[in-house]
Order: sequence, then structure tokens, then C-alpha cells
Amino acid sequence: MNHRTPTDRYLIGPCVLIAIAGTFFTDVALAQESELTLGQCVSIALEENPLLLSAREQYRASLARISQARAFPQPTLSIDSDMQPSLTDVGGSQERYYGISELIPFPGKTYFRGQVARSESSEVLADVASLELELTYQVRATFYGLLLAQEKVAYARENLELSQDFAEKTELKFAAGDVPRVEVMRARVEAARAVTELNRAVNEGSLARARMNFLLARPGSSPLEISGELKASPVPMALEHLTAWALSSRPEVQRVQASLEKASFTRKLGYMSYLPDFDLGAAQHWIAGENDAWQVTLSVEVPLFFWQPARGEIREANANSQALLQEATHIRNSIALEVEEAHRGYTTALNQIELMEEQIITQAEEVYRMYLFAYQEGEIGGIELIEAQRTLNEARTAYADSLYDYDMAIATLEKSIGRTLGEN
Repeated sequence: MNHRTPTDRYLIGPCVLIAIAGTFFTDVALAQESELTLGQCVSIALEENPLLLSAREQYRASLARISQARAFPQPTLSIDSDMQPSLTDVGGSQERYYGISELIPFPGKTYFRGQVARSESSEVLADVASLELELTYQVRATFYGLLLAQEKVAYARENLELSQDFAEKTELKFAAGDVPRVEVMRARVEAARAVTELNRAVNEGSLARARMNFLLARPGSSPLEISGELKASPVPMALEHLTAWALSSRPEVQRVQASLEKASFTRKLGYMSYLPDFDLGAAQHWIAGENDAWQVTLSVEVPLFFWQPARGEIREANANSQALLQEATHIRNSIALEVEEAHRGYTTALNQIELMEEQIITQAEEVYRMYLFAYQEGEIGGIELIEAQRTLNEARTAYADSLYDYDMAIATLEKSIGRTLGEN
């Protein structure tokens, strides 16, 4: 006969509630019409994330500034009325000028202004690429985190079922007088521990879903189901090749290159300030009682204060160029270090997975089977079986953590080189 104490009822209640919560966790996911793969999550984020959309609009604005920089000044239309009988008697004027004039920059100035604006646009584009790279990494990290949470929920639910089954069997043995009451208490404690672990895993999954919805520009509570698995697929790669890829692909390198070009064009534009602009105008001259005449004017700037460009635009451009050269060196060194660290992280994660698969998981499963058989035969007590069960569950969770670390190592490595490892 199965005896239940008030303590039993107190323990079973939370177990049932948490089990229901775990079922609800799964049902919410199944409410989605379709599962999202990692690639689909990345695509949605790149299309819908508001911060990235804002950056792309800023890039479009920078493209518009190129046309503004290349635009010619607007012409000036003038009317000059002379010898009026009074201030407002324009019709009584005895002499008038009708003219138009245009400021013509020295050839090349408009071109270099456009190149400066184009370089600035390239800087903005590199910033957009950096944001896309970072957003892709965040989506991947969150996706892997959600997969890990789902794995932990599955292990925690299985552990809860085993713990509850073990508690029930221990109670039967206690009722039959085969085990002392302390074994029953230990089984109850282990079941309570399993409830707590399941609750923690469910909460981690909920938070991971909320983070993914945030990156996908969705309400945090939106149902979301993903399709994928944590896995290790070793990819042979040489550190020197990865570093070369990074130095040619990273947006930071492209941005500093665009900044150097802008400084160069700014310096050239500063030198061209020594060359004069032209103001060309034409006017019709009307005098009462006489034939109309035409007047043509050509004005040229005189670079009298010739030292100003050398102290201003040119000196600033030279200083910026030197600063950017130092920055470029720093960026290249920083990227090389980042790639090396990511490569070491990948190697460590791969070695950890091999260790887990070859030794820890296999041994933990074998030990648990041995202890379970020994317990059923009455050779050991419940505490030994509980420890073996806990060790197995911890080994499985650690293996899932190792797979997560490996996938994150790949994501970090690809972020460090600015491209996916599948690209040529």
C-alpha cells in the first residue's frame, strides 16, 4: 500500500505545477506557425532591426550629401534702377541694368569636394557593415543560448521524472520495510532539487526567447519556435589565413581606409584654395533715349592671405592623416589579436567536446546503469544511486554547455574575421 504523508502532498504539488509550467513552455513554442532557423533569424534581424534600419537611412543621407557637395552655386539675377525721380518711381528711371552672374569654382574644386563627401559616405557604410556584423553575432549567440535552454529543459524534465519515479519506489520499499525512512527523505529532497532545476531552465528559455524577439524587432512576449541543434562540426583552418581574411574583410579596416582617403582629398582641396574662383556676369544696360548696350564682368579672387590654407585646412588634413595612420596600425594589431584569441577559443572548445564524448558522458552513463542495477538488487542504498543520477545529469548538461561553447567559438571566430568560414 502506498502511504502519503502531509510532506508528500506538499512536495508533489510544486512538482505538478512545475511540470505544467514546463508543458506550457513547450506549448507556447508550438503555437508558432513555423519554426525559424538560424539563417531566417539572421535575415529577419537584418531586415527589421530598427537600429540597423536607422543606420542605413544615415547612409542614404550621406549619399545625398555627395550631390550637395558637387552642386554649383545658384546664379544671381540683379536689376539696377538708376536716376529715379523718387524712391518708388521705378518707371521714371532714366537708366537700368538687367544682369545675371554665376560663381564658377576653379576646375577641380567641385570634384574634390565630391570626393570628400564620397569618402564620408564610405565611412558611414563601414559603420553600417560593423553594425550588421555585430547584430548577426548577437542573433547567433541568442539562438545558441535558446537551443541550450531547450536542452536544459529536456534534461531537467527527464531528471524530474526519474527523481519522482525514484521517490515513489523508495516509498514502496519503505512501506515494505526494505529501506529506512532516511532514504525516503533523501529521495524527496532530490525530487525537490529537480523541480528547482526545471524551473530555472524554463526561466532561462523564456528570457532567451525575449532577447531573440528584441533582436527581431518583435514584442518580447511573442511566441517563437526555432529549429536547430547544438553540434560540433570541426573546420580545419590556419591562423595565418584567418588573419589575412580579417585584415581584408573587417569593416573597421575599410572605415579607416575611407578616412585616410578623405584626409587626402581634404588636403588637396586645401591646396586648391590657392587657386581663384571666377565670378562671370552679363548685364543689359538701358539708358533713356539711347540704344541698349551690354556689359560683361569677370571677377577673380586674389589669394592675398595665402598663409591661411596652410595653417588651416592643409595642416588639419596632415595631422588627421598621421593620426589615422597610427589608428590603422592599432586596428590591424587589434584585429590580429582578436582573431588569435578566437582561434584559441575554438581549439579549446573542440578539445573539450572530444573529452566529453570520449570519456565523461560514456563513463557517467555506465556508472549510472551499474548503480541502478545494484540498487534494484539491494546491494547499495538510495544515496549512492542519487549521486550517480546527479552525476549523469550534470555530465549531460556539461556536454550541452560544451556544444554551446563550440558554436559560440565559431560565431566569435567568424565575427573576428568579418565573414563566414564557408566563404572563399
